[in-house]
Amino acid sequence: MEKELFIPSDQLGFDPAVLRNDFPILTQEVNQRPLIYLDNAATSQKPKQVIDAISQYYKTYNANVHRGVHFLSQEASAAFEDVRVKVKNFINAQSEQEIIYTSGTTASINLIAKSFAQTFLKEGDEILISEMEHHSNIVPWQMICEQFNTRLKVIPILDSGELNMEKFKESIHEKTKLISICYVSNSLGTVNAAEKIIDLAHQNNIPVLLDGAQAVCHQRIDVQQLDVDFFAFSGHKMMAGTGIGVLYGKKKWLSEMKPIEGGGEMIKNVSFTETTYNDLPFKFEAGTPNIEGVISLGAAIDYWNSINRSAVEQYEDYLLNYMRNQLSSIDGVRLIGTASKVSGVASFIVEGVNHLDLGMYLDTFGIAVRTGHHCTEPVMDRFNIPGTLRASILFYNTKEEIDQFISATKQGIKLLR
Repeated sequence: MEKELFIPSDQLGFDPAVLRNDFPILTQEVNQRPLIYLDNAATSQKPKQVIDAISQYYKTYNANVHRGVHFLSQEASAAFEDVRVKVKNFINAQSEQEIIYTSGTTASINLIAKSFAQTFLKEGDEILISEMEHHSNIVPWQMICEQFNTRLKVIPILDSGELNMEKFKESIHEKTKLISICYVSNSLGTVNAAEKIIDLAHQNNIPVLLDGAQAVCHQRIDVQQLDVDFFAFSGHKMMAGTGIGVLYGKKKWLSEMKPIEGGGEMIKNVSFTETTYNDLPFKFEAGTPNIEGVISLGAAIDYWNSINRSAVEQYEDYLLNYMRNQLSSIDGVRLIGTASKVSGVASFIVEGVNHLDLGMYLDTFGIAVRTGHHCTEPVMDRFNIPGTLRASILFYNTKEEIDQFISATKQGIKLLR
């Protein structure tokens, strides 16, 4: 049933049309049509506040961090660490020592895979993931299993795109050493019952890694309330720049885990006979970091904190339900992923129409969507399809844009079929 949107916008808590003015790219035309950007699950657009913060860094205090006594280095270092505090508060971690900068979710998962494996895994141990995972939460574990002679077990999903919780419970036993699972599926939109998964895991003394790339931009994250052991996300999904991400980890785990990269910053003392590693979080941050990316992440968090998150979540819930309902009403359209709780994404196929052809047709209207397997080939295999067309929203999208997308989709189907 379509949910009602509370009008006027001042009762909603924010005005999407006003916030759109913060995003310069949304004012342009593509193929002589106003840009309608519905590829937010791939990457979000950036507000001018983030763009300006990056520019300001390069204009006024560009320097390497933690390495200099001069003014610019001190200013850059202070800004760099201030963002770490912002991240800590944004996800409600206990300490800044639990916040590790990475290049993105993929790098965060790889860090855990390699470091956790060499610290805790032994031959015959098992890692548990799900059938709906992004390739970045599959391939690193396959590599680890090959290297350490461990086993990767996969929790199946139901026809709705929801996790088979009975199979999940059955898959846990004494050899299970880590569960790594997405909070929100990038190709199905399924919101997994993270609290329940973590609780079941902890009853068996098993740590949990959540891939939060698709969750952090649509809902508020509280890692302490979740009681999650590791949480990974990317800046570019939440309006920051590319090449910056975060790995949150409970201090009790990170303190025991070994660094996987050596070099500057991650050391206290180095000699040819012995090296002493730095304290958390720096022992996992070798080399010159993506300073501009960190600055952009701080500006993005400031932006998120400046808007009414409750109202934004309510609005996105309305908009997504509206889009999915409209798509479902089109003859021949089949939504892939019909979980009871979904977020951000409508993924679908059309009988008799190639998803790539339809995506290219929509581009002629200035409508940006994603086609293909979305780095989740096992999901496509599960539903016996080559790929889907995926439309994904963020709060700067509007009902009018959805209406134009639906109208163009209907035209495309009529033409291509």
